[in-house]
Amino acid sequence: MLTPILMAASLLAASSPATAQENKMSNEQASHPYVGLWSTADNLIRHRLLPNNRYDEARGRRESAYQGRYLVTGNHIDYWDDTGFTADGDFIDGVLYHGGMILYRQPE
Repeated sequence: MLTPILMAASLLAASSPATAQENKMSNEQASHPYVGLWSTADNLIRHRLLPNNRYDEARGRRESAYQGRYLVTGNHIDYWDDTGFTADGDFIDGVLYHGGMILYRQPE
């Protein structure tokens, strides 16, 4: 039986370079200025960009209607929904343009 210390060491040794790269990207993403809540003017569509490169989209009364991961590169955002759907958008002058929608930063 492995002791907790040996188990932790085994897990660390099993980490792949891709995992380390993903962790680095996640830490960089956590500090980008677009993390937070974005919504349409009527508040029907709400995107919460989480610091762990995940998003949660609410539509009307349906919370968590869509969830997935995202990547911000400069002022561009790419979305990969957990169901396989992909989308993208651009941040221009503090506004998110995504899929024909206009989303505004909301205070949290």
